Amino acid sequence: MPDPSAADDAVAVFTDLREEGRELDALVQGLSAPGWARPTPAPGWTVAHQIAHLHWTDRASLVSLTDPAAFGRMVEEALKAPDSFVDDGAREGAELPPAALLTRWRDTRDALGQALAAAPPDTRFPWYGPPMKAASMASARLMETWAHGQDVADALGVHRTPTARLRHVARIGVRARDYAYAVRGLPAPEGEFRVELTAPDGAGVWAYGPPQAPQRVTGPALDFCLLATQRAHRADLDLTATGPDADRWLDIAQAFAGPAGAGREPGAGRAPGAGRGPGVEGGPGAGRAPGVGRAPGVGGGPGAGR
Repeated sequence: MPDPSAADDAVAVFTDLREEGRELDALVQGLSAPGWARPTPAPGWTVAHQIAHLHWTDRASLVSLTDPAAFGRMVEEALKAPDSFVDDGAREGAELPPAALLTRWRDTRDALGQALAAAPPDTRFPWYGPPMKAASMASARLMETWAHGQDVADALGVHRTPTARLRHVARIGVRARDYAYAVRGLPAPEGEFRVELTAPDGAGVWAYGPPQAPQRVTGPALDFCLLATQRAHRADLDLTATGPDADRWLDIAQAFAGPAGAGREPGAGRAPGAGRGPGVEGGPGAGRAPGVGRAPGVGGGPGAGR
């Protein structure tokens, strides 16, 4: 089965983004105040920080789509505090009463979905990194919603059933291969790898790259997505590399923009049901390592879902 996201139309991407948000919403809507204050694998970030960050980034995306001049002013403010503006936005949101934060996130999420669907499909909108078309922005928002949703699920000890929506995350991770090398000052390998990922339902394989490529990566799509968003350590995942370059890539893969992330330690914050067991873009200072820093996909790395 070829990569189904390669031919996705915008409606499918926007629908999947809406469903990803609803799934995370259902996870937090009934939380008590102590639940919102529970620490997540990202140091210093509680469940409230994770939702506040998603609200902040959804709002930035909405402003980009609807008021480019205002978004330019947001970028100017970010440049005044390039190392802290992501954390500052999450902290401010996390200080709100949980009910108010949840309402704001829902309202912004809904407005963003409407703006994405109404946006001219070939127009590129400004971002903290390269401009993006609406469908690419939706893919990046889905990746970030899923990744931060995994942080929330890990904090709450909840197992999330993986869905076909992961195809968007997987595709970004594959397309961002060379960025993972570049951000570390390393030369990218010549030629494409073959990547074959077993779909979450086990009924098919998502394939990327030429079938005859000598270097390959195989394994469950969930495990690849956890690796590429640095939500789990490679040692805890069932991914196989053939060839030295493909093997090296699995040590450094990242689907998010910004500085190279250190990721998680082996066995730390592993998502229930991930790996071998039965069955969680770039502005200045953005996109730091999930679980070490905070925000994958704020800008989207070169080749990441563009």
